[in-house]
Amino acid sequence: MIAPSRRSARLGIGILGAGHVGPVLGAALAGAGHALTGIAAISERSRERAAAMLPGVPVLTSLQVVERSELVLLAVPEDELASIVSGLAAAGAWLPGQLVVHTSARFGVDVLAPATAAGCIPLAIHPAMSFTGTSLDLKRLSESYFAVTAPGPVQPIGQALVVEMGGEPIVIAEADRATYAEAVATAATFSSAIVNQATGLLATLGVEDPGLVLGPLFRSAVDNALTRASSGSALRGDAFDDGRPD
Repeated sequence: MIAPSRRSARLGIGILGAGHVGPVLGAALAGAGHALTGIAAISERSRERAAAMLPGVPVLTSLQVVERSELVLLAVPEDELASIVSGLAAAGAWLPGQLVVHTSARFGVDVLAPATAAGCIPLAIHPAMSFTGTSLDLKRLSESYFAVTAPGPVQPIGQALVVEMGGEPIVIAEADRATYAEAVATAATFSSAIVNQATGLLATLGVEDPGLVLGPLFRSAVDNALTRASSGSALRGDAFDDGRPD
């Protein structure tokens, strides 16, 4: 855990993207004492989410958010990230010394090159958790790890921001982001597919709430698997028991 002395100073933070991630991280940063300057939200649904999670924070255009903020949080679809960064650079929006943080698992800081060329400080911070876009996520942040990728001199800033949001930072090198993203996607996709398959089977039997029935089993099975992985047993090939009680 990062020492309190290395926590970041109070910042004016603007958010681009009001999907499931941006408003939650914004609320966490506001809870740590930072000031939210605005959020860019396009659809009616995203505006409603922003209003629910960040009451009183103005909904602005992307250009307005950037020009008012010391730190810009890019919580946008990763397929749109590069074009948004370059588009804002073409518009002359980025400010020298401004912190620019994105939340994509796949990319490191290279995708922020147009902002970096304008004098910005690039950071990639990805929370390894599944978001609902509600206040429930704020508690889950405290149980989550965040992948941090940044130039060496500013790594402590990224780690401090993670700590302020209640998470635990892990440093992932630029060259390793693709592998990290694959690990995260595998875990999320596999767990979702298995839950859907198992609950679907119970539903065919007429079970009214298969998720409630299987919930304790899923949680205990995952906890057991993660315990084995942490102890190294998964790598030795004995990650699965033989079905017999101890």
